[in-house]
Amino acid sequence: MNQYIVTGMSCAACQARVEKAVSCVPGVTGVSVSLLTNSMGVEGTASPEEVIRAVEKSGYGAAVKNAAPGSTATASTFATEEDALKDRETPKLKKRLILSAAFLVALMYITMGFNMWGWPLPAYFAHNHLALTLTQMILAAAVMIINRQFFTSGFSALVHRAPNMDTLVSLGSAVSFGWSLYVFYRMCGMITAGASNMELMDLYHNQLYFESAAMIPALITVGKMLEARSKGRTTDALKSLMRLAPKTAMLLRDGAETEVPVEEVQAGDVFAVRPGASIPVDGIVLEGASAVNESALTGESIPVDKSAGDTVSAATLNTSGYLKCRATRVGKDTTLAQIIHMVSDAAATKAPIARIADRVSRIFVPTVIALSLAVVAGWLIAGESVSFALARGISVLVISCPCALGLATPVAIMVGNGMGAKNGILFKTSEALENAGRVQIVTLDKTGTITTGEPEVTDLCPADGYTEEALIRKACALEQKSEHPLAGAIVAEGKARQVEAAEVSDFTALPGSGLTAKMDGHILCGGNRTYIGSLAVIPETLEQKARDLAEQGKTPLFFAEDGKLIGIIAVADRIKPDSAEAVRQLKQQGLRVVMLTGDNERTARAIGTAAGVDDVIAGVLPDGKEAVIRQLRESGRTAMVGDGINDAPALVRADTGIAIGAGTDVAMDSADIVLMNSSLMDVAAAIRLSRATLRNIHENLFWAFFYNLICIPVAAGLFAWKMNPMIGAAAMSLSSFTVCMNALRLNLFRIRDASRDRPLRGNSGKPVWIGEITPPAQKELPAPAKATVKIDGMMCEHCEATVKKVLEALPFVAGAEVSHETGTAVLLLSGEPDEQAVQAAVEAEDYTFLGFEKQPTEA
Repeated sequence: MNQYIVTGMSCAACQARVEKAVSCVPGVTGVSVSLLTNSMGVEGTASPEEVIRAVEKSGYGAAVKNAAPGSTATASTFATEEDALKDRETPKLKKRLILSAAFLVALMYITMGFNMWGWPLPAYFAHNHLALTLTQMILAAAVMIINRQFFTSGFSALVHRAPNMDTLVSLGSAVSFGWSLYVFYRMCGMITAGASNMELMDLYHNQLYFESAAMIPALITVGKMLEARSKGRTTDALKSLMRLAPKTAMLLRDGAETEVPVEEVQAGDVFAVRPGASIPVDGIVLEGASAVNESALTGESIPVDKSAGDTVSAATLNTSGYLKCRATRVGKDTTLAQIIHMVSDAAATKAPIARIADRVSRIFVPTVIALSLAVVAGWLIAGESVSFALARGISVLVISCPCALGLATPVAIMVGNGMGAKNGILFKTSEALENAGRVQIVTLDKTGTITTGEPEVTDLCPADGYTEEALIRKACALEQKSEHPLAGAIVAEGKARQVEAAEVSDFTALPGSGLTAKMDGHILCGGNRTYIGSLAVIPETLEQKARDLAEQGKTPLFFAEDGKLIGIIAVADRIKPDSAEAVRQLKQQGLRVVMLTGDNERTARAIGTAAGVDDVIAGVLPDGKEAVIRQLRESGRTAMVGDGINDAPALVRADTGIAIGAGTDVAMDSADIVLMNSSLMDVAAAIRLSRATLRNIHENLFWAFFYNLICIPVAAGLFAWKMNPMIGAAAMSLSSFTVCMNALRLNLFRIRDASRDRPLRGNSGKPVWIGEITPPAQKELPAPAKATVKIDGMMCEHCEATVKKVLEALPFVAGAEVSHETGTAVLLLSGEPDEQAVQAAVEAEDYTFLGFEKQPTEA
């Protein structure tokens, strides 16, 4: 998407006009104009010159945002993203308002102070109606000249047959001034004809509208200034992100520290970060250890420990130690720059709900002008004076507010996007922010989403006569030389308990069974139930315990010493601490929560029960997740939560794809929403924020439509009260300000507070019924579609997962069903198999390849 700065827009009609003009340019496939940020996003192959030319022909100005110096379409005035968001309008409007007020005070002293309340004026001036009228005309003309932008923009838009809000203001003010000028010349003629003082007084008091001609643009300027100030505050979150970027970096050159502008840092440079300093660019730690506060990017306030080999990100704060790092990503490639770009792009897109206002905006101003003419004609037909009829028509013109319609959606979207970015939740488009709040089904990938993705020790069950400490100490001694993932979990548990593992000798790994070694003259053995059962007697109580652990989806490992059982250690892919609470919050929001996994049914059910999900769909192959999401979408709007890489097809297929645990990789193409953290709580928070933003948009749209629906008939004089045009201008100026201030209330929204979560309106509170979902892996495939690989050395479900992963990475394998109990892997083939490639993949993971057999074609 190419982004542009658009100048000269004042309301939703301007926005619609620019969009229509650019969409007609050959090569443009999509265009979205933001009145809030005065920006435009264009997709397609059209050149910047053609796009800018189209905008200028429609009566507005345009420039490429952040154009390179020397390019044909530069925007030197907007050198940086932050500069592009700078509030330039408020100072200009404030200056105009002060100048206008100086003349308005004098004008209102005459029209209200003297005429209505009898305030004093010089005697030679007080009874000279012609002089009073001429003075009012001069003062009103001065105010109109100060606010001439309304007139140049309004009449220019009228000439281009695209009337906007400025057209309404300029017409109302100009008609008031023009009629008053006619009355002035009429008074001159009456004086020449010898008219009485009473006749002149009647014209002076009842027919002049110079104060309205001046007050209309002045009051609209007040509203514009308030609107500009509040609009500027809606981008505060984005501007605060931009200000996070450090200005300098401390490079290490020839052993000395040299401070340079951050723009000079290149990938591969080595830089130092002292305690209390911000990290200038993304990099990897070479030396040192420290705690880094990453709250600016992730919203997580607890500092993260960093040491050699860990990655660091620009704009994060080094809180304690000294770090020496190598730059890996600089400039626009840093995580911070990607976040800023993503939020900026989201602001440049248009939410589907905004199209309602767009359709109305295209016809709003012409309709109001037609209504104004009809009101004038109607009152004249009814027998009222021209002055009375014009006052009603002018009131209709100036009270109508297309600006509120145009701002109703983008101001709320901008604040919502900013709130998300501050909390590590990134919405790629406005549509993603809107759609997240409408989902009915949330599908969660198991590994790495609900669970940690790494095996951990969950239970220690020592046999009689042994303690937990003795069991873990002997197990660590045996497992420390093994490279099996379960061994790593046991060694990690020992370190956490500060257990020092003794050295062993005669270490032997028995593929498919377990391990054996000698320690202090004693023979230690560890492995599966079959292997240890052949060496030691397993009491019935521990046999039952092992069965219970297996039912819970855990892998029980047995350990014996000198032919005597010393206990069982259970290892499993542990559920994240906050997963169950996150699922509870999602269900409280009225959503049906589904867990999707390739694991066997028993393990999947155990994890699903612990997490509290509504449904578990097990045995799904990687390429089958997309098909399951397709089936779920038939029951309701579906969100898919995954890691953004292995789950890419499913994320794309879902109504809303959510990539969790992105960390520094925020530019995931397959996801609509990117979560910086690995917490499922952020999924509930994203949906909660989306719903709050949608509510705010609905409130804004209701106000915008309700305001015009009520105020236009009142201004037309259909009720008892006859509105002065100045009151109409004041009401119009406050309407847009009200919409902006309502959107700013989102800044007070507590994104992680689940106490007010409720199902969507129209939902009974019960999750949608999804029916029966058939994993695609269970469907028949064309023959020859299968092959069986015989493998020795697999001991547990983690071995199955390792083999499954490497086999499914082969280009001719669509999926694999692996069993450590039978020692086989059944391959679902997508092409001609390569036996040598299969053997190499199996043996690369230290398992023994025993054979390969293609299954015969089924009839």
